[in-house]
Amino acid sequence: MGMVVNIILAVQILSALGMIGLILVQHGKGADMGAAFGSGSSGSLFGASGSANFLSRMTAGLATVFFVTTLALAYFGNIRPTSTGSVLEGPAASIPAAAPASAASDAAVPAAVPASGAAEIPKN
Repeated sequence: MGMVVNIILAVQILSALGMIGLILVQHGKGADMGAAFGSGSSGSLFGASGSANFLSRMTAGLATVFFVTTLALAYFGNIRPTSTGSVLEGPAASIPAAAPASAASDAAVPAAVPASGAAEIPKN
């Protein structure tokens, strides 16, 4: 399932970048970069209104793809795990072995320090 999520994420990123490019190329408020590429001229490939219709339809199509991929990523992100058992119910090989009792008794025990942090006065 990780590969599917990666593909959906790549499609989402490409559709977002495509929308940004198409919005900047369109002629209108805040998107005057389109005038530099001749999208406002009537001698273009699509005619005077054809380019506006084509660009707006492409932008709407990419927006639809973006929203669908967003919903798909939200769905895959909220899928619950299929296993309902506990981690401790798994195979015994995955549980680390405890230290032997003889090794625990050989360990040096540090001297106790009082809670106040002051050194203890030796008793004679």
